[in-house]
Amino acid sequence: MCTLSKLPTFTFPAHQHRTCTYTYTVFVKTGYYCTNIPLSETGTLVLSQYILLDPPLLFFIMAATYCTARFINCRDEPFDLEWWYWLTLSGMFIGCSFSVKWVGLFIIALVGLTTVKDLWDLMGDLRLSVAQIQKHFLARAVCLIIWPILLYFSVFCFHFLVLSHSGNGDGFFSSEFQSTLVGNDLYDQKVPEYVAYGSVITLKNRRGGGGLLHSHTHLYPEDLGEYQQQQITAYTHKDDNNKWLVKKTNSHAPLPGANSSIEDVEFIRNGDQIVLEHVMTKRNLHAHHQKAPMTPTHYQVTGYGENGVGDANDIWVVEILGSSGSGNHGDQVRTVTSVLKLRHLNLGCYLHSHSTQLPKWGWEQLEVTCNPQASDRNNLWNVEGNVHDLLPHVSFEFYKPSIFSKFLESHLVMAESNNNMKPKEGEITSKPWHWPINLQGQVFSGGDHRVYLLGNPIIFWGCGLLKILFVVVVMLKLFARQRGYLQRMRNEIQAELDVFTSNGLWLLVGWALHYLPFYLMGRVLYFHHYFPALMFSIMLAGVTIEYSIRLLTALLHPALKPLFYHTSVAVVLFITVVSFLFFMPLAYGMSGPKSDNPESSMYGLKWLPDWDILAIV
Repeated sequence: MCTLSKLPTFTFPAHQHRTCTYTYTVFVKTGYYCTNIPLSETGTLVLSQYILLDPPLLFFIMAATYCTARFINCRDEPFDLEWWYWLTLSGMFIGCSFSVKWVGLFIIALVGLTTVKDLWDLMGDLRLSVAQIQKHFLARAVCLIIWPILLYFSVFCFHFLVLSHSGNGDGFFSSEFQSTLVGNDLYDQKVPEYVAYGSVITLKNRRGGGGLLHSHTHLYPEDLGEYQQQQITAYTHKDDNNKWLVKKTNSHAPLPGANSSIEDVEFIRNGDQIVLEHVMTKRNLHAHHQKAPMTPTHYQVTGYGENGVGDANDIWVVEILGSSGSGNHGDQVRTVTSVLKLRHLNLGCYLHSHSTQLPKWGWEQLEVTCNPQASDRNNLWNVEGNVHDLLPHVSFEFYKPSIFSKFLESHLVMAESNNNMKPKEGEITSKPWHWPINLQGQVFSGGDHRVYLLGNPIIFWGCGLLKILFVVVVMLKLFARQRGYLQRMRNEIQAELDVFTSNGLWLLVGWALHYLPFYLMGRVLYFHHYFPALMFSIMLAGVTIEYSIRLLTALLHPALKPLFYHTSVAVVLFITVVSFLFFMPLAYGMSGPKSDNPESSMYGLKWLPDWDILAIV
């Protein structure tokens, strides 16, 4: 929290050393508050005790803020060593911030606005030539845009190098990506290059985070319509229920057997009509005039028939959108690389999967439907697994993606997974408006060592009140300026007020940029998402406290000023420390009697009804 030792000042030209000196001396004192307050904040302490992304995220955001402030204060001597040092460090910590979590992108907005304001001021300095302004712009573009992007990309390259083995989340990635993971079924494997009748295949939806076409013995519930048939889903994990046998539409047509030769194999081509039989249950992939369970504008897809025998609604037409193949084999379905659509022959709709999850009766797997909209990109599939005893094999090394392809795909999967995050059963979530008022905490652990994530209420509520006070001061300043009252103030008072509002607005914008975007997010949210914004709220509180004490001190007799000032500082620090001691057991862990027991260390501290302190057992 050393950020406040030197906040950027925009009110006066850089050559007015009086303002710079004042800024430095005042905000070194402000830094005392802003160091003590986070140390007394129980929620921050809880996050710091666990191996989470939040502590490094907070560090990098604060480091980027600090370095940006130091860089702005080096404007007197542009392009010297210190100027480049802080500019380069700012870019480095920006890159580190959003390398930890995408929430770190919000610091880019703050630094970007600061940089735009700084460049605008430079453009108004007539002492600078156009060439010098261009040099300023290029320096910032390299250090604050190109350098963080290169750092971010390098972090992912390092991840791909270190995290090279298979894991539980393989199914979220494309077949090509999976072929690079050691231990994955597709790694260093040899498969037939083309798909033929009699092939046992797995079909992968090409949507970012898409699953494999899947079925199981469970049926759709009776209340979904007259057809209570076998469920068809998309599943991101690999098992035998993802395997499908490719057959001709004539169920009696023989498939190549053990005594057949390669000449007997017939390859699947663009426009072929096929039937897909689920290997484990012997039911065919089927669609009919019934609304899909979660998407009523689509048709329902089911498993139908017995021992591979069904009806005309089991027939699908293969459409190849693109392939890396060429020449005479361009119209054949290739493993992995051919992008396919499966069009239902009778309904004209397309096999489709999206991010919508089925309820518990569908094991919360992804819904598969038949989509009447032909252009929907979620209709795209590729063959991932391909087993055929008569076909020659090629290595999956052939399908290995480039590092840029892996980088882009990993981001698509992350975005899809992030947007689709849903609360677990019984899990406590929150809304953004809960956070500034500390309305609700979050249980971190139970048992004999009970930890509860809750902000220090004195700090949270105090920061909220001080934000309101700051906004009132800014409004009064605007009113006074409009009425001409500011001109009647002494220059020293004007300087103090201008520096206070300038730096306070910078911090208020930082708080808003790290808080307000959460109102636009559709994913599940938790209390810990507020803590980057809280850091800016605490810094603004420190600035406001220092200015308020100095203003009140100025109204007193000179003999009383030192006593009042130091007493006020001591009272503020005392309140924050005592409030921490009261709520400290929440962070370090409660043991012994429950919170509703008079002998409990937390007895009587449930100040709000939504604090679930009593629920921790």
